[in-house]
Amino acid sequence: MKILVTGGSGFIGSTFIHYWLTRHPDDSIINFDKLTYAANPESLSDLTANPHYQFVQGDICDEIAVDKLFSDTIDLIIHFAAESHVDRSIDDPMLFVKTNVLGTYTLLSAAKKHGNIRFHHISTDEVFGTIIPGVVDVFSESTPYNPSSPYSASKASADHFVRSFGKTYGLPITITNCSNNYGPFMNPEKMIPRMITNLIDGKKVPIYGAGENYRDWLYVTDHCSAIEAVILNGKLGQTYCVGGLKETSRNIDLVKQIIKLMNKSEDQIEFVADRPAHDNYAVNWDKVHNELGWEPKETLTSGLQKTIDWYQTHESWWRAAKTEAEAFYQRLNAARNK
Repeated sequence: MKILVTGGSGFIGSTFIHYWLTRHPDDSIINFDKLTYAANPESLSDLTANPHYQFVQGDICDEIAVDKLFSDTIDLIIHFAAESHVDRSIDDPMLFVKTNVLGTYTLLSAAKKHGNIRFHHISTDEVFGTIIPGVVDVFSESTPYNPSSPYSASKASADHFVRSFGKTYGLPITITNCSNNYGPFMNPEKMIPRMITNLIDGKKVPIYGAGENYRDWLYVTDHCSAIEAVILNGKLGQTYCVGGLKETSRNIDLVKQIIKLMNKSEDQIEFVADRPAHDNYAVNWDKVHNELGWEPKETLTSGLQKTIDWYQTHESWWRAAKTEAEAFYQRLNAARNK
């Protein structure tokens, strides 16, 4: 099978490529990535000589570049490529519209044009908005969409386009809406690697508000195994919610757990002004478990320990990205404090 992976040089995409080629070594993967700030070619440097792996640099919004990818037969498209940082979406929402909405449309059009190619779309639980106790206690496949940020609104729009191509044109589609991922190779602008790298550097770890917001955290390799299950055995036209925990974790508890695992002091915690549209997330992943037999292997503790170990031993990978991320937060905080 020949697979087109978009955004394969990013955090989840690169992990998935390694995961898939390890488990399906006879398949071939084309990694189509624009190489924005969120991508790192070093994440896949070990595959350079692999005859089953090919990298093509390009933009999913570029119709001509996308069309060229189909000069050879493509059996499956797995669409990871997206702008995904909520804070950046608040700062520049149009970028998210272009990449997440128009980019997804361009890929869907190409899939339709070249023979209605199987299309799996990677989405987020953030499209559902925020948990409202007594109204929405947990997200599931039947939860109405209610996005809060420009990021989640752009992903919600992309989801609707994917479903519309399935219903209107018969495109064989599936969607996974995952909870917050974490693990090695994650850009240090995101919460968990930012906390870990700040602690490594002996700096304060900033927590929005009082740290009461909560998440369902999903270790990235568990996410990849869920995607594999849906691709191999999922029902066409269906959506599957993918979560990593049985119970959610408050941000303050998560940070304290990281501090404990790293043998650091809670004195390094610093509470900062909350961000706009700061939601709470909880995912019911019964459907993917009951229908496909999937469940996460990592606990939050085991996943965090693996993540901490990786960042402690791979500073050369994350140092430049860390510098850029902290510069972004400085600009963002300055703009918000005007």
